[in-house]
Amino acid sequence: MSILFTGVFVYDADEVSGMYGPTDVYVDGTVIDTIGADARSAFERGREGAAASGVEPTGASAASDAPGGTTMTGSSRVIDGGGHHLLVPGLINAHFHSPANHLKGSLPSLPLELFMLYESPADPALAPTPREAYLRTMLAALEMLRTGTTTVQDDAFLMPYPTPDIIDAVMQAYADCGIRASVALDQPELSEAEKLPFIAEGADEALLRGLGRPAPLDAAGLLEAYAHLIERWHGAEDGRLTAAVSISAPQRVSPEYFGALDELSRLHHIPLFAHMLETKVQRTLADDQPRFGGRSLVQYTADLGLLSDRMNVIHAVWVDDTDLRLIAESGATVAHNPVSNLRLGSGVAPYRRMRDHGVTVSLGIDEAICDDSANVWGVVKATGLIHNVSGLDSDQWPRADEVLDSLWRGGASALLQSDRLGMLEEGYLADLAMLDLHSNAFTPFNDLRGQLVYCESGTSVRLTVVNGEVVFENGALTRVDEEALLAEAREFFARKLPVIERARRAEDRVFGHYQAMVRRAAATDVGMTRWIGNA
Repeated sequence: MSILFTGVFVYDADEVSGMYGPTDVYVDGTVIDTIGADARSAFERGREGAAASGVEPTGASAASDAPGGTTMTGSSRVIDGGGHHLLVPGLINAHFHSPANHLKGSLPSLPLELFMLYESPADPALAPTPREAYLRTMLAALEMLRTGTTTVQDDAFLMPYPTPDIIDAVMQAYADCGIRASVALDQPELSEAEKLPFIAEGADEALLRGLGRPAPLDAAGLLEAYAHLIERWHGAEDGRLTAAVSISAPQRVSPEYFGALDELSRLHHIPLFAHMLETKVQRTLADDQPRFGGRSLVQYTADLGLLSDRMNVIHAVWVDDTDLRLIAESGATVAHNPVSNLRLGSGVAPYRRMRDHGVTVSLGIDEAICDDSANVWGVVKATGLIHNVSGLDSDQWPRADEVLDSLWRGGASALLQSDRLGMLEEGYLADLAMLDLHSNAFTPFNDLRGQLVYCESGTSVRLTVVNGEVVFENGALTRVDEEALLAEAREFFARKLPVIERARRAEDRVFGHYQAMVRRAAATDVGMTRWIGNA
C-alpha cells in the first residue's frame, strides 16, 4: 500500500509554530518516503513501478467521507487534507498493563499496595481463558487506535502466571487490530514477604504462611514463557509486534533472574521494564530489608550493574538526586504515569528535576483500572498540569513543547526505536494520526502545542495509520468488527463480575494488615516528600 497525503500540515518540533505546510506526504509501504514538493512525483513513480511489476490491486474502494476526500487506485491511495488537517506522529503509550482493561472504574482510590489486593486477587477462578485474554486486550487497543495512539508498551501481568495460549491470545489481539505493541511478562519471582517492608510484623501464623508462599511460577518457568514469546512473536506482523522483558520491580525478583532478563534484553536489543520507587512504601525498603543495605531500588540496581540504556524505569516518584544522576548516567528512560500516580495517591514525580538531570521521560497510562481509560491524551494534559503545584517558580513548570517531547521522543526512546519512531521524517516508520484543525479543540486556532496539550482529547482524530496501514478512519476501525467485539466483551465480563467481586471480598481479611504497613511507611521519615496539599 502507498498513500499520498495532500494539503496537510505536518507537526515538527523544530518549527517555531510547531508545524509547517500545507504540504504533501508520501508513504511507501511501512515508511514515510517523501515530504514536500517531490511527494507527488515520488508517489506517481511508485504507482508506475507497481504497475510495471504486475502488482495486483489490494485496496478497498474509495471512501467519499474521508478527510478532505479520498481516491484510491489499486493499492495506492490519495488522501486530501483540505488545508485544515494536521499529521502528528502516532501517540506512544510507553507504559501499560493490559490484563486490567475490563476493570476500569471498578475500585475506589487506594494506595498501590492496597489497590493491588483487589486489582488482581490470587483466586484460581479468575484465571482467564484465551478468549477472555483476547477480549480484554482488544478493549484498550480499540480505544487507543481511535484516539491516535499507534504504539503501546504492554507490561502484561498474566495471573496466575503466563502460559503459551494466554500469551498467544494477547499477541493475537494486537496482531488483529493493527496497533504496534511491545509486550513483556510482568511476573514476580519472590514471595510476598520478600517484596514489602514491615509486612511480617504482627502477622499471625496463617498470614505468615501466605506471605512466605513461593510465586506461582519460578524463574525457570518464567524464562520458558519468555522463550515462547520471543520465538513466536518477536518481529511478527512485519516487525509491528515485538517482545520486551520485565522484572516487575527489583524487590520482586532475585538478582539471578534479574540478570537473566537483562541478558535477554541485551541479546535481542529489547526494553527491560522495571517499576521503581512508585510509592513511599517502596522507598522504605532501603532500610527495612538487609539486602538493600540502605540503598534505594535505583542504587541497588546500579550496584548490580543492571541499570542500563535498555531499561524503562517506571514511575520514579520517590527518587532523589542520586537516583536521578544514576538514571541519567545509564541512559535509561523514565516512564511517567501522572494519572495513575494521582489515582493511587503515590505522589507527584519530580518531572523538572528529571529533565534538569538530562533524564529522558516518556508518558504512560499504566493501566485502565487506575487511569480508567486508555486515552493517552488525558496523560498528556495531566503532565502539563500536575507539576504546576510543585512549588517551583512558574518558569520551571512544564512547557507544552516539553510535554510533547516526552510523548513522542521520550516514547520512542523507551522503545529503543528513536531512529524510526516519534517523528514525521523521511525514512521513519509511517505511524501517524491525522487531526482536524477545524474541530472544537483547535477552534479558534491559537497555539498548536498548547492546544495539543491542554485542549485535545482524541475527538479531533480523523485517521490513524500504523506501519503504513490505515487502521482507523471515518469513525471506525478498519481491521476488526469493533461493535461485535464490544458486545461480546459486555456479555462476557458481565458474567465474570460476580466471580471478581467474590475474590475481592476474600481479600478483606488481610486489608487491615496491609493498611498498617502503608501507614507505617507514610509515617517514616525518608528525607523527602512527593505528596502535596497536606500542610
